[in-house]
Parts: sequence; C-alpha cells; structure tokens
Amino acid sequence: MGMKIAIGGKGGVGKTTVCSVWAHLFAREGYDVLAIDADPSLSLGAAFGLPAERTPKPLIEMKDLIAERTGMRKDALGAYFRLNPAVSDLPEEHWLEVNNVKLLVLGAVTQAGGGCACPEGAFLKALLSHTILQRDELVLVDLAAGVEFMGRASVQGIDAFVVVVEPGSRSIETAGNIAGMARDLGIGTVGAVANKVTELTELDVIRSRLNGVPLLGSVAYSKSIQEADLQRTAVMQADAAAVHALNQARHRLTELVKNVEVVGQSRNLHGAE
Repeated sequence: MGMKIAIGGKGGVGKTTVCSVWAHLFAREGYDVLAIDADPSLSLGAAFGLPAERTPKPLIEMKDLIAERTGMRKDALGAYFRLNPAVSDLPEEHWLEVNNVKLLVLGAVTQAGGGCACPEGAFLKALLSHTILQRDELVLVDLAAGVEFMGRASVQGIDAFVVVVEPGSRSIETAGNIAGMARDLGIGTVGAVANKVTELTELDVIRSRLNGVPLLGSVAYSKSIQEADLQRTAVMQADAAAVHALNQARHRLTELVKNVEVVGQSRNLHGAE
C-alpha cells in the first residue's frame, strides 16, 4: 500500500501549493500518485496548471450520481439513505491524469450543517475512506480546514497529517488546533510546513506555538507562486527555490513516517513474544 498523506490548514495558507508540488515530486520518483481535491475552493487543478475547462467536475456536484449511490432522490428531504454507498469504481471513472499524477476532484459539502449526516456527506466520506483504506496508490488529500468530518475509520488509514501554516496568529492557532485534532484521532505522524515566511524570527514564533509538532520545513514568500496562482499556471514550474524547500520537507516527512512504522513493528514483535 502506498503512503497516505492528508494536508490541511487555514484557508489561503498554501496547502494546495504543498499538495501539488509533492504530488509531482512523488510522481517523478516513480510513485503511482493519486491527488485528491477535497477542499471547497477546488483549486488543486489550477495549481497543476489546468485551464478551468479541463478541470474535472467535482463529484459533489454530480447530484444524480450521489442520489443513485446513496439510494436517495436528489430532491427528497428527510428520507433514508445509504451511509456506506458503493464507490470503488468511481476514482478510475472520474480522475484526470496530469503529468503522471491522477487528479480526483471531490469538492466538499459547504452549506450550513454540511458536517452532519446527509447523502452528500456520506458519499464523500465513503470515497475518502475507499481511497485511503483500500487503494494501493500513494494518496495526497488537499483538505478543508479540519479533519473531524472524515470520521475515525478513514483517518486511521492516514500515515501522515501535514498542517500548513503562515506567519500570523490566526493561522498558527488554527494549525495547532488541527494538529491536535489529528493526534487525538490517532494519526501516527503529524508535521507542519511554514509557508510565506519573510524573516527567520517568524519560524521561531511558529515553532514555539505548535505544541511540539515538528516543523518539516519552510518556504519563503514567493511572488512567483502568487503570479502562478493568478495566471492559473503550474506551481511546480513557478519557483525552483520553493520546490527545493518543499522537497526537503517531503523527505523529512517520509523519514518520520518510516520511523513510526519501525517503532510500530518493534512493538508488535515484542507484543507477540
């Protein structure tokens, strides 16, 4: 099974940038990569450099498909629906391959009460659980700000949760809360990436307020990446220094995941004695 990595953080901190760059870097090393856009902003395709007309339609907008799989009419209210709809055939049908990366656009439930039980929520949870627990690809998930909506079943299959943070009290506070939530849900490896850094002293502040979450690396503020975002061009080609910094952070994350696996295997061996 390939590694499963979820990436979260406050809106606008650059988690989509991290997800897109890491997806391409893993693919360059020969990994079979599935990149999932599960953020309401739906910007992962743009970060890959896809024009709007080529970006796959979010599955959350496919009301007929959701109604079919959950067993609930799209115009029905208060009716019963399947909590575990069949979804295993959907990734292959709906992903788009971009530079050897499979891009799957899920979207997210955005209306009030979107975190509660509803056909759309059940459908998205089933898809996330399937991709995290049952698929062989290396999976990267670009999340909305939070992990609680995924449910404990799918979270247990995540090897690493990475929170992206920028200098700023609200971003740091959100990062700390999300990281704590990820730890409470039992994710073995939790790390942070600092983005849009302009001074080294900002890293000291971020480290001091992450409650022990390791800082995997930092990326300097990049006007080139901002321009790539505006022009909808590939972030991977925008700033070589940023890509290098993110590659170093990726290597550190991979080592942390391996260390957790070794510790787990050792405990299993001792427990079997």
